[in-house]
Amino acid sequence: MRLSEHDAKLFFDLMWALQYFVNQKLKIHTNIKSLDDYAKCSSEEKFEVRKALYADKKLIDSFIQENPQNFSEEKLSIVSNWKNFIEGDFHIERILNRYTVFIKGADVYGVLGLYQGFDELVHRSHLPLYVQTVLLPFKGKIVYDGLFQAYNIYFGGGIKRNLKESYMKAKQNNRIIESLDPTQKGTQKKKLSKPFKNWLPELNELAGKAKKLRGSSEHPAIYSPAFSLVKASIEFAQLSVSDSDDLDHLYKSLRKVERALSKSNTVLNRDEY
Repeated sequence: MRLSEHDAKLFFDLMWALQYFVNQKLKIHTNIKSLDDYAKCSSEEKFEVRKALYADKKLIDSFIQENPQNFSEEKLSIVSNWKNFIEGDFHIERILNRYTVFIKGADVYGVLGLYQGFDELVHRSHLPLYVQTVLLPFKGKIVYDGLFQAYNIYFGGGIKRNLKESYMKAKQNNRIIESLDPTQKGTQKKKLSKPFKNWLPELNELAGKAKKLRGSSEHPAIYSPAFSLVKASIEFAQLSVSDSDDLDHLYKSLRKVERALSKSNTVLNRDEY
């Protein structure tokens, strides 16, 4: 997923204007004489200016106060929000249709591409990819600042599983960060889902039928633990749909399922064919 062409152009118009201002202010590259020159200069030269920019947020305030390009208040507001940038090393864990997943520590971000989507910049076979970049708020979404450096690091199965689990945990708890705007930052809440079917009546009916299941010495040995597994599983499902917030109760019920499963496994392992 990426910005529209219109928004991508707006982003770079603002970003290159800001960085050109910083370059002129700090006299980093004295050979650059115009905004057009800066826009066409190399990534290496831009990296130097970018480093100076993020080292001092006051440069953004100076740009807004002087407004050398006569930007509108709306455009200046976008630039002002860039003071809420997130800089550092990130793992690009996966590329989705909605956004690309960036992970930094315990934080998981949904990031949009600019003119190009990340699927055009990064081959999925190279994921997870470790990169250095800067994330910025832009019109209620998160983008990167147009520059990133990839580290040539191969990750083993353990790290890949940990990164996947970080993403899955954030997804399950609806805490993937999709905006860095001050008005939305820190207000990530669980999204309201549409009404769903109440399965409790069906589960209660199954529980009533399962009570009749009995194993005996006349039956194969697997009957008793298998029936216990059915009953424990139904009980766990009943709790899941009726009181999913009581984690202690759910874990206690799940342990009953695990014990029944373990007994079933033991009986099967003892069986002599």
